[in-house]
Amino acid sequence: MVVAAGQGSRFGSDVPKQFLEVAGRRVVDWSVAAAAPVASATVLVVPPGHAEMSSHSAGLRIVEGADTRSGSVRSGLAALDGLADDSDVVVVHDAARPLASTALFDAVIDAVVAGADAAVPAVAVADTLKRVDVDGRVVETVDRDGLVWVQTPQAFRCGVLRAAHRGAPEATDDAGLVEAGGGVVVVVPGESANRKVTVAGDLDVVGEVLRAGVRP
Repeated sequence: MVVAAGQGSRFGSDVPKQFLEVAGRRVVDWSVAAAAPVASATVLVVPPGHAEMSSHSAGLRIVEGADTRSGSVRSGLAALDGLADDSDVVVVHDAARPLASTALFDAVIDAVVAGADAAVPAVAVADTLKRVDVDGRVVETVDRDGLVWVQTPQAFRCGVLRAAHRGAPEATDDAGLVEAGGGVVVVVPGESANRKVTVAGDLDVVGEVLRAGVRP
């Protein structure tokens, strides 16, 4: 499942960032292509009103998302009915991460096949972290030991992910919902190159990588 239903308000463009072109293709098309080698079926979740958008990928099922990320994932899960059993592995990937490698997809899938309820890629936090109040004043310096930056793709036992979404809860990522339900979530090594397109400068960096043909 490639989630492309966000509006990308932080990016500062009239066009959602995932539909901008970079290195000859839209960001979303690069992300779908990244998932293709490991997928038996792919669902692309797009913003409401975009269900008829074209795609360069044959056999791609396109569905409309919701106003929230969790709601959009639930739309994607509904589209998987009849395609995925509870024992199957479902991978959720952000359309804004077009540089994820096939090896990273394989790593999270393998971790679920090995017995985890979910697996997420992550990299260690290298910077100092500080907590601030609403006035911008530093409240404390946060101990970064044991803290990681989490990425997508994230893999789940399909039945576990469906159960985590019952009752329409909200979270910043699906692994958080699985954690809240007591599921076992494991971490695999992430990739520093797996950059998320958040601001315009990110798109420039991603474009340089793709044009150089050195995608992981």
